[in-house]
Amino acid sequence: MAKSSNQKLKLLYLLKMLNEKTDEDNTMTIHDMIAELERYGITAERKSIYDDLEALRNYGLDIGKRKSKTTEYFVASRLFELPELKLLVDAVQCSKFVTHKKSNELIKKIESLASHRQAQSLHRQVYVSNRVKTINESIYYNVDRLHAAIAENKKVLFKYYDYDIQKEKTFRKNGDKYSVSPYALSWDDENYYLVTFSTKYNDFTHYRVDRMTEIDLSDEERDPLPVREHFDIAEYTKKVFNMFGGEDVMVQLQLDNSLVNAVIDRFGKEIVIGRMDDSSFYIWIKVAVSSTFFAWIMQFGNKVKILSPEAVVDQYMDQLKGICSLYSD
Repeated sequence: MAKSSNQKLKLLYLLKMLNEKTDEDNTMTIHDMIAELERYGITAERKSIYDDLEALRNYGLDIGKRKSKTTEYFVASRLFELPELKLLVDAVQCSKFVTHKKSNELIKKIESLASHRQAQSLHRQVYVSNRVKTINESIYYNVDRLHAAIAENKKVLFKYYDYDIQKEKTFRKNGDKYSVSPYALSWDDENYYLVTFSTKYNDFTHYRVDRMTEIDLSDEERDPLPVREHFDIAEYTKKVFNMFGGEDVMVQLQLDNSLVNAVIDRFGKEIVIGRMDDSSFYIWIKVAVSSTFFAWIMQFGNKVKILSPEAVVDQYMDQLKGICSLYSD
């Protein structure tokens, strides 16, 4: 390309080099900018660079300058600050539902929002390779389709599978497609779930998004919620432990005082806590009683006791007896 043609791109290349090469710790002088522009086949004079920098400031680019022996210029602030980008990288790294390939692609895009030097500090934080990740490469686009179905008030069709002991896919319903009414997507216990409502059963259920395939939007509108039914995804995930449901029951627990943090982490600061004695407290919670609810209690050993209802106490004791039977002679 001829130099005269490239001259029209001078301002864009100047914007590019400032974003990529400068930050508070890495600066450029006017001489540096002129030399860098020459690499793109663009000639420039000092006065024109001053004018261009002022135009970029008027455009909204926060250009700082620092005087020493020469005047040095740099991008002083960006849409995302470095700590925010680190937070985004960490979120992508920790997202079990995002595959290794997609994690690396997303992190690369996040790095492009920083200067090259800052991107190196982000890259040093990347430890994706050894983390447990989903192997469903299409999940990234599945989530987008499901969001579209919710926004457009449409049912979705999909196939749903598990893995057998040979680690091969086995489709439920003999490979026939599910037809469900989607109402929310929830990220719980490092997995993405689609929460749906069924008029037939008058209840909510959920599906692991990484176990869904061949997702299509239906022309049929989704089942409406019952009159006066208010769906709160936060409340739903709070009572449904790890997305394995059971019958909703109001349960009273007695807990050791050392478990206050664990209770608040699980149920939020709004949970009402009552004093039992000097060493313990009690709570009332509405939960979906299931094996995963019992597993949550088990992790605390003798620091948690189910007080009521008696039926839940009996279920828990049966579960404990079943576990003990595995180790009996």
